[in-house]
Amino acid sequence: MGPIDYLVLEFPGNQFNGDVLPRLLDLVEGGLIKIIDLMFVRKDVDGEVVILSVSDLDGDGELDLGVFEGASSGLLGEDDLDDVGGVLEAGSSAAVLIYENVWAAPFAAAVRASGGQLVSTGRIPLEELLETLDETEPDA
Repeated sequence: MGPIDYLVLEFPGNQFNGDVLPRLLDLVEGGLIKIIDLMFVRKDVDGEVVILSVSDLDGDGELDLGVFEGASSGLLGEDDLDDVGGVLEAGSSAAVLIYENVWAAPFAAAVRASGGQLVSTGRIPLEELLETLDETEPDA
């Protein structure tokens, strides 16, 4: 297996319009990632946290995300989704995604076969990278 990552994407004002879904599907169809879990959480204006069905996000009775229906390994529990709801602004929603980096699986297997092991991983926030690049860029 490749490394497993998660994302929590907040959509203030519940303004999720689905534009991100084709890009996510491109990653899956391109063999770059495999979706392990995909859940949606909404925090009402009164602060109540609601877990939404993957298949019908807007409640109109039409299947919005049928291609992702059933993407649930059980890794995400109600406590996890409550934690997500706790950090959301009232009147917002979030997508919670756990995925395997399929592209990295052959590399990870080669590392293990060579006796190596992963001892650390992390991410550098884009804002930090841009700030550092701005600081090191010579003035024009």
